[in-house]
Amino acid sequence: MIPAVALPVFGPALPEIILSLGALVLVLVGAIQGERSTRLVNWLALGLLLAALVAVLMLPSGRATTFGDAFVVDGFAKFMKVLALIGSGAAIVMSTDYMRREGIDRFEYGILIVLSTLGMMVMISANDLIALYLGLELQSLAAYVIASFHRDNLRSTEAGLKYFVLGALSSGMLLYGASLVYGFTGTVSFPGIAATLKGTPGIGIILGIVFVAAGIAFKISAAPFHMWTPDVYEGAPTPVTAFFASAPKMAAMALAVRIFVGAFPGILAQWQQIIVFISIVSMAIGSFAAIGQRNIKRLMAYSSIGNVGYALIGLAAGTAAGVQGVVVYMAIYLAMTLGAFAVILAMRRGQAMFEDIEDLSGAARTHPVMAFCLAAMLFSLAGIPPLAGFFAKFYVFAAAIEARLVALAVIGVVTSVIGAYYYIRIVKVMYFDEPRGAFEPMDVNLRWVLGITSAFVLLFWLPGIPSRVLAAAGAAARSLF
Repeated sequence: MIPAVALPVFGPALPEIILSLGALVLVLVGAIQGERSTRLVNWLALGLLLAALVAVLMLPSGRATTFGDAFVVDGFAKFMKVLALIGSGAAIVMSTDYMRREGIDRFEYGILIVLSTLGMMVMISANDLIALYLGLELQSLAAYVIASFHRDNLRSTEAGLKYFVLGALSSGMLLYGASLVYGFTGTVSFPGIAATLKGTPGIGIILGIVFVAAGIAFKISAAPFHMWTPDVYEGAPTPVTAFFASAPKMAAMALAVRIFVGAFPGILAQWQQIIVFISIVSMAIGSFAAIGQRNIKRLMAYSSIGNVGYALIGLAAGTAAGVQGVVVYMAIYLAMTLGAFAVILAMRRGQAMFEDIEDLSGAARTHPVMAFCLAAMLFSLAGIPPLAGFFAKFYVFAAAIEARLVALAVIGVVTSVIGAYYYIRIVKVMYFDEPRGAFEPMDVNLRWVLGITSAFVLLFWLPGIPSRVLAAAGAAARSLF
């Protein structure tokens, strides 16, 4: 058990306080200066995220709680908050040129990213059902607006509406499940629920867990609650899609780990079956449904669904090694996703953005470096060694085998082989098809994101890097047990 740490009353929530107060200041700046402040607000929002990142890293080791034990900070929370902040910061950096070119460069964008990130950080540190719901809704409400940020675009407004309606439904399911859990345990605290649930749970608790799992599955876009993902990914502005595929995934997966491992450790056999089912269905749909896709953003949506399924293999193990695998997987997935979307954002000729896979034809001859980096990301997503994605899958599969979930690991390997087809097809288009014409030179911000993520994915196998990442992830996982 990790010892508790004595901090000032609101000390554990210092990063969240920085973001909340900073967001209020940004609203005032935007309201006073109007659209002229867009660039300033975006860079200030990025500065706020960096300040919150520093605050997270400066928090003392150990476990600390505040707000009546509803908010907890431990090694797991710190690790996942770092990933969420990196994803949000990258989304702002990658969006500047796109928003300006599309004529939707408004100061509200940076503020909404900050508010959504604030909700993510509350989700990651939630230690009871009420804090869980508050964080989830704060993150989601900002995300609904961002999805339809291009309000003059029919696809964007449709994406925002679909996300809002289906998100409201999933929130209702989650809230109903939480009320059932509270009704049968008499507490909303995760440690209190864990202390109450011993032995074989009643049908009421099982129903509550099912509804909670359904609500969380929607937030991480896991099947069979994935129906919003392809449409929202395709319709939302591309930087927003990159944001949805990165930072919120970190927070939602952390929330899933936190609630199942923290609140239901004594009934692992019951909720494990639910997670195994969601994992298998997600991997299958992510592998098969992406094969016929022609739009690269829709393909990335199905790739996201499949990758969530692989990450859930670690959670299904219900062990410290399994959680360690989840943490490593999400860290590597973040890098792969940001790198892939940096290339997608660079698919521009003149004022026109291109999203079809065929538009990448011959990119290896017109943009050899960009094509090489995208190929590395795709091979990594397919789990081909020695790239980082191979290690991500290896750790979750190893945890599943250790937990005697051999069949689940085998299904994961088979679906990985099937999913490799549509990744390799894009590489084939880039390297063997005739060029369709060169894209515009890549924006400097996209170059930075692509360069850093490519280096991480390509060099992950070097001696010392996997062991350090694994050690940090292991310390984060052990803080939950």
